[in-house]
Amino acid sequence: MTDYAPRTELSTHRVENQPCALAADDLWASDAALRDAVAYAAPAWVGERLARLGQRLGQPDIAEWADQANRYPPTLRAFDRYGQRLDEVDYHPAYHALMTLAIEGGWHAVAWEREHDGGHQAHVAGLYLLTQAEPGFCCPLTMTHAAMPVLRHLEADTGWQQRLRGCHYDPLALPAWHKSTNTFGMAMTEKQGGSDIRRNTTRAEPIEAPGSGAWYRLSGHKWFCSAPMSDAFLTLAQTDEGLSCFLAPRFTPDGERNAIELQRLKEKCGNRANASAEIEYRGAWAQLVGEPGRGVAAILEMVQQTRLDAATAPAGMMRQALRAAHTHASGRAAFGARLVEQPLMQRLLADLALETEASLWLAMRGARAMDRAATDAHEAALARLLPALAKFWHNKRGPGFMAEAMECLGGIGYVEESPLARLYREAPVNSIWEGSGNVICLDVLRILARHPESIAALRQELAPARGGHPALDSALAELDTLLAAPAETQAAQARWLTQRMAQALQAALLLRQAPTAVAETFCATRLAAATPQYGVLPTGAPVAEILARLG
Repeated sequence: MTDYAPRTELSTHRVENQPCALAADDLWASDAALRDAVAYAAPAWVGERLARLGQRLGQPDIAEWADQANRYPPTLRAFDRYGQRLDEVDYHPAYHALMTLAIEGGWHAVAWEREHDGGHQAHVAGLYLLTQAEPGFCCPLTMTHAAMPVLRHLEADTGWQQRLRGCHYDPLALPAWHKSTNTFGMAMTEKQGGSDIRRNTTRAEPIEAPGSGAWYRLSGHKWFCSAPMSDAFLTLAQTDEGLSCFLAPRFTPDGERNAIELQRLKEKCGNRANASAEIEYRGAWAQLVGEPGRGVAAILEMVQQTRLDAATAPAGMMRQALRAAHTHASGRAAFGARLVEQPLMQRLLADLALETEASLWLAMRGARAMDRAATDAHEAALARLLPALAKFWHNKRGPGFMAEAMECLGGIGYVEESPLARLYREAPVNSIWEGSGNVICLDVLRILARHPESIAALRQELAPARGGHPALDSALAELDTLLAAPAETQAAQARWLTQRMAQALQAALLLRQAPTAVAETFCATRLAAATPQYGVLPTGAPVAEILARLG
């Protein structure tokens, strides 16, 4: 199709002072912070692989796919024309195009292909870039990636781990073993329990003698089943021994459709390209994963992976929103100068850039800890704590960030032609998914109580940055007091404690690795001052140096 320039001479006026649409851009080459974070600790192959992804994602057809996948959300086909149950979800072809790009790139499996060799850093950085294309379709990628630690507890594997590592996306409803690549979903929460999964009432009755890998039949409901066209679902159900973990395939071992009925699709605030369903298990076949009664322990290994992804997605959305705001401000004039030359706009954009870079660095540090956890006790201790800290704080900063970016565009940012409206709707989902703010803070307290080595690792991680900025030194002294406080004090202050640990880690990482202009301004605005507003920078802040990193 040939692209023709739009008309600027209309019958009543001339169209002028309108910024250009986002042009094709290399999301890797234009992101200095990402390149720095990857170069700091990841093997060289990670940057090489990301460079190809960043170049592809910056092309105009990707933005068009994202727009179509949201404008034409998935629809439920519970029955076929003859009244037989299908329990299938139809997606727009653009959704499948995005899934194909990501699966063929191996971004769902790279952490396990190159485990302990930068694989988690590649996955997190890849997710950061893919989120800038479209956040919704990243949900099934995250769950598929995160399923691997749980699958390792499956005694009778029958090829699940091998097929997770595949790189061919097949959206058809077929038995898993007829595909070279499988995707995985989750179905955990129920109406009466929500995050309190121990209140789940779904029952599992054994078909054969109980034991790891044995088959059961599930009966009950699940309030949220994300990505319901996945090839299999990790789920929780009660056995005589207690809450247990199961793998429920979409097809039974004899090739019949499993009795997993989709009751309806959720009409969500955001995340519209991705389907989420309410489901009923009506005697569905499921395979026991791990030991009976140890379901929570098994599923927590998956949750730890998804939480780091839920901490990374906001950083990617921040980067996309910042890019849109900066492009608009660079092409729009008001009050006698381009917006990007106005001091207030410069300070706001610079402040948004600080938040984006700090969030990216903390997510990447969590990925490095996961890469090294198997052989390094310090990294293993950090890997327990960092995903929860980052998930809580990045998602608390996200909605306000999207609102500020939208304001940079004004009214045009509030309409659907702009990606800002989509990002604004998307912003709360990662905070709610896999544990809302209070739940995450309670988990942080549990980690600190059960794994005191995590406190020691946190202090060790922060120590090299002491003396780097007075505001950080004051924050660390405050943290020492909070970490030594009685349990009841910590419980009451859990949100502040979690926020302060996350911000202190962000500051320490920036002071050690980022340009001085970024690191010192971050400390001055996030640690020395407690303003909730974006765009409030100290007099004399190096705004130009910060903005220069936007590409």
